[in-house]
Amino acid sequence: MTKRDPFKYYQSSPEIIRLAVMIYVRFPLSLRSIEDLLHKRGIDISHGTVRCWWNRFGPMFAAEIRRERVQQLQSYSNWQWHLDEVFLKINGETHYLWRAVKHEGEVLESYVLKRRNCKGALKFLRKIMKRHGKVQALVTDQLRSNDAAMKVIGNADRQETGRWLDNRAENSHLPFRRRERAMLRFRRARSLQKFAAVHAAVHNHFSERHLSSRATFKLNRAAALSEWRQLRSA
Repeated sequence: MTKRDPFKYYQSSPEIIRLAVMIYVRFPLSLRSIEDLLHKRGIDISHGTVRCWWNRFGPMFAAEIRRERVQQLQSYSNWQWHLDEVFLKINGETHYLWRAVKHEGEVLESYVLKRRNCKGALKFLRKIMKRHGKVQALVTDQLRSNDAAMKVIGNADRQETGRWLDNRAENSHLPFRRRERAMLRFRRARSLQKFAAVHAAVHNHFSERHLSSRATFKLNRAAALSEWRQLRSA
């Protein structure tokens, strides 16, 4: 079966589309800033075009990255996950972005909910366990909703709580917070969920380990860029 070309009927080349989407998702820049940056490189497009490309191709790229990541993670045992939630305002209403992070800092799932109770924690836990399987240890903060959800699932003996133990999940919110400020917050929960999922996948793809040497960092960055250029290729 012939693979459908997703870039068909677009006048710009796939390389330019991938570049614009990568810059928008990865860096805390506005649509007009990306328009100016691409204009300096001889690419004349409007900020509305960048928005159109992001809405069309961002979820596609993220889904392909996530599919390959899940296949790789399934071949390894799940040692430890870190769970945490962060407050977000959408049209004055409080929402919660629940996030699950591996012990190495890779974001597993990002899920938007209106509640911070046991029902919300249970829904999020079942979602990540359905996709990634069971885990040996779950590190959470001292939110009682997490304790109740762990008892329902039967993971109470695997839960770990304590001061500073959940810093891995807390730090994973920082790149998204910087991006949120650049976008002047979100106006709909649906758009928040969409961007959070895409941002997590792209952040995982271009994750930079600060403890690695310069030579290793250059090789990893070149490999990540090479894989990005091949996304959704015919």
